[in-house]
Amino acid sequence: MSGSSRKTLHPGTVLDCYRVIKLIGSGGFSLIYLAEDEDNHDEVAIKEYFPKRFGMRDKSGRVLVNNPDKTANYERGRRLFYQEAHILAQLDHPNIVRVRNCFLDNNTAYLVMDYEPGKNLGRYIKKRKGNLSTNFLMTVFPPLLEALETIHATNNLHLDIKPSNIHLRPGGNPLLLDFGAVYHLDDVGNKKAQVITPGFSPVEQYYASAKVGPCTDVYAVGAAMRACIEGKPPPSAVERHAKDTLQPAARLFAKRYPAHLLEAVDWAMRIEASERPQSADELRRALLGELSAPKLG
Repeated sequence: MSGSSRKTLHPGTVLDCYRVIKLIGSGGFSLIYLAEDEDNHDEVAIKEYFPKRFGMRDKSGRVLVNNPDKTANYERGRRLFYQEAHILAQLDHPNIVRVRNCFLDNNTAYLVMDYEPGKNLGRYIKKRKGNLSTNFLMTVFPPLLEALETIHATNNLHLDIKPSNIHLRPGGNPLLLDFGAVYHLDDVGNKKAQVITPGFSPVEQYYASAKVGPCTDVYAVGAAMRACIEGKPPPSAVERHAKDTLQPAARLFAKRYPAHLLEAVDWAMRIEASERPQSADELRRALLGELSAPKLG
């Protein structure tokens, strides 16, 4: 993935004790580099806070704001970037990316993570045009839901689960990435989501007055599974809320997948939050055939 609209750090640049090898990814608010820890020669991934819309780099490598009016936005984003590092550092799960370090340099922030070879689920779905096997789905999603249960146990929500934020290590062992939208539930639980991905964000993420909870992430997991089957994102939740034309997976794909798996996907993707599994573990158990989706009405 190219970071062509932003000037990237040159290979050989040293940050703290890490030497940059090459750019390996980019997002709306960050660039990701492969680097080497000069102390022990481990390969690491370094995420650099660098907003695409209002970031620029000077000749010395410092990240600056290209519009003075955006200074407050830049500083707020950098604080949230640090918050992501703090939350990730508390989470110890084999299917959650592991943070090694976080530091300030070049007027920005850097997050150092274990480098894990593998492929991106979003790109894999596009390449295969969906139609991924039952075995694949059962290799990837139950462990991912266990990781999600760990996140929810700390009273946090991910709020940006989608195929492009799921990394597949060799053998399909999944890794949940990008905690930039993570949200700590307060007593009220109200939030207008900063990150909305049509097709994967449920309807409550679109409205400031709506309550979010573990079932918000559950919807996104169901939508990611549906994308693995169909090869494309589902319709947006707002469209579905206005008029739901999405055919149940249990009806469309009955010849290709086990009934209990398809019913679990449909349950996770119900429009009303109260009608979905209320925890990641409920959805995991439904996928394993240990729990049946309750009938509507």
